[in-house]
Amino acid sequence: MSAAPRIALVTGGRSGERDRSLISGEAVRESLVRQGLPHFVLDPTDKDFADRVREADVAFLAIAGQWAEDGKLQGLLDSLGVPYTGSGVLASAVAMHKPTAKTLVRAGGITVLPHIPLRGHDGPEESARACVEELGLPVILKPASEGGSIGMRVFRDLNSLTTTLTHDTRGGEWFVEPFKEGTAVTCGVLEKDGAIMTLPPLETVPTTAEFYDYKAKRNPAGHRYRCPAQLPDAALATISRAAVRAHQSLNCSGYSRSDFLVSPDSEVHWLEINTLPGLSTHGNLATMAAAAGISYDTLIQIMLATARTDGYRP
Repeated sequence: MSAAPRIALVTGGRSGERDRSLISGEAVRESLVRQGLPHFVLDPTDKDFADRVREADVAFLAIAGQWAEDGKLQGLLDSLGVPYTGSGVLASAVAMHKPTAKTLVRAGGITVLPHIPLRGHDGPEESARACVEELGLPVILKPASEGGSIGMRVFRDLNSLTTTLTHDTRGGEWFVEPFKEGTAVTCGVLEKDGAIMTLPPLETVPTTAEFYDYKAKRNPAGHRYRCPAQLPDAALATISRAAVRAHQSLNCSGYSRSDFLVSPDSEVHWLEINTLPGLSTHGNLATMAAAAGISYDTLIQIMLATARTDGYRP
C-alpha cells in the first residue's frame, strides 16, 4: 500500500479575504486531522514558503482573493512542480477578472448583465453620466478583480456615483452593472471520477443589507440560506446548466462555484465564478454538498483528488 501524500495546506495570504481564507484553512485542517492525513500548514506570506511547499506531494489551496485565486499562486506552484487543488493559471486569472470572465461566459451562450468597464484615470463626471444613460438607475459599482463582495456599492443617483468615481476609484479598475431586484443564488460544480456534477443551487437571503454584501457575508445574522433554492424547476435547471457551462468556458478544473441573480420573472443572470470557494463548514459549498448527501470530509477528499499531476496546463 502506498503512503498517503504529504499535504501542504495553504491558507492565509495577503488579500482582503485573508480572514475568510484562515477560516477555510482551519476547517480543512480539522478535516485532515479527522481523516488521519499527513499535512502541514503554510501561509504564502511566510518568507520560506517557496522552500517549504516543495516538501509536499500536493498543495491544498484553502485560500482566496488577490495573489491567491488569480493565478499568481498557481503559477508559482507550477514552476516549483507542486500539484495543487483547483484550477490552473489561465482559468484562475480569467475568472478573477470579472469583466473578462463575463465576456467569455456570454460567448458560451450564458446570459449576463450588461456592464461598463471603468479605469481610475477616466473622467469621473463623463463616466458616471455614460453609465446612467446606458444602464439607468440604480447601478452597482464593482472592482474588476476582487472577491467576497469587497468594495461593491449601490448608487441610486448620478451625483453620488460621480462623487465616488472622483474620490474612491483612482488608479483602480472597476465596472458598473445595473442593480436589479432578484434572488441571489449560487451553484457548486465538482469534478469526480472524470465526470462533472452540480450541487443543489443555494439561495441566499440577506437580512441586514439590500444585497449580499461584504458585511452580510461575514455576519451569521446577516443572511440565511435555502438549499435547494426556492425557485421554479426550470430556473434551477438553467442555473445548473449555466454553472457547468461557465466552468467549462473558463477552462476551470476540479471545482468551482458560480453566482447568479434570478429576476422576479425567473430570468437567470450569471454574475461571476469562484475558482477557490470558501470552505467553512457552514459556508455555501459545504451547505450545498450536505444537501447532496456529501459530508464535509468527503467533500475535502473529492477536492484533494482533483489536484492535477499530469504535467503542463495553461
